[in-house]
Amino acid sequence: MALLSTGARVRRPPNLAVVSLGVAALTALLYFGRLFLMTLLVAAVLALILDPFVAMLGRLRIPRAAASFIVCGMALLVLYLVGLGLYTQIADLIEEMPKYQQRINDLVDHVAVRLEGIERSLYELVVPKRFREQEKLEAPAPPAPRSRRARTAPPAPPPVQEVRIRQERTPILAYVLGHLGSLYEVALMASFVPFLVYFTLSWQEHLRRRFLELFDESGRQVAARTLAGVAHMVRAFVLGNLLLGLILTAATALLFWAFWLPYPIVMGALSGFLSLIPYIGVPLAILPAIISALPVYNAMTPYLLLGGSVAFFHLIALNLLYPKLVGPRVHLNPLAVTVALMVWSALWGPMGLILGIPVTAGIKALCDNIPRLQAYGRLLGD
Repeated sequence: MALLSTGARVRRPPNLAVVSLGVAALTALLYFGRLFLMTLLVAAVLALILDPFVAMLGRLRIPRAAASFIVCGMALLVLYLVGLGLYTQIADLIEEMPKYQQRINDLVDHVAVRLEGIERSLYELVVPKRFREQEKLEAPAPPAPRSRRARTAPPAPPPVQEVRIRQERTPILAYVLGHLGSLYEVALMASFVPFLVYFTLSWQEHLRRRFLELFDESGRQVAARTLAGVAHMVRAFVLGNLLLGLILTAATALLFWAFWLPYPIVMGALSGFLSLIPYIGVPLAILPAIISALPVYNAMTPYLLLGGSVAFFHLIALNLLYPKLVGPRVHLNPLAVTVALMVWSALWGPMGLILGIPVTAGIKALCDNIPRLQAYGRLLGD
């Protein structure tokens, strides 16, 4: 009674059943609503990237709605020009796809012949000679040859009514037709991104005020500081990765051009940005180099030089550039990064590998600014 009279509060342990239900409900929401949530996250990240340009136009006495429209229009124009250049390169690459396919088939046949030779050598090395001769004697005799008339007689033509022309579907067309519903949903959600970005930029101050009004006087400062910290962290993380990807793209494109590989810009951009994917970035970045070199080189030395150079670029970017451009803004320990990538990739697929780290870093920034959750922020931190 004395403890109760002094106003001391005894903190009850959390109910395990309630916590389990909450985690299950949150997991189901993240999984089944992944397309909707990913659309909101992409729009929010783009708005954070474009917000400094809107603020710069605002200093020139341009209304925020007009400034947001100008910035969004310029961003769409840049995206259109980049997409047009990539489309031209990709269209030429698709026209030369049979050459790549023939080269891959030749390599597969060569590897199959080598494997058969290795298998035959191992068989002759392991099995004694007398057993091999005994197997030849016990082998069934080949069928007797047919007469010349039977060999030269052409096969009877099929009836006219049974002749059918079957159109083969290409793998790309078959994939598109098989996933038409999913592609429609993705395209539908992607069409909302420009509108979400524009309204987020033009109504930013209004949304910020109304959001802070949800808290009391003591909580508004914490909420404002949390919003500023999350926005600053996400913006620095995305811009740092974008700059790092452009540096890797330029270096890889120059490397491909020096090796006389076709389409160095497209393949260099693909290799440079794939290199940013954690843990599996090196093999994914080497793959475009190998594909580009298929119709050009037959010897193994150029492939080794290309793969080693791409891996060297990745190591330089990861160990020298990444800590300076991205690392100081994230402050996540390696275990938290690994677990976060596993969780988000399981929930959101390939997009989870791209959005997993910024989302986790945003959660950490949220925990760092809320007193009750600071222990969790320290758990995720480095």
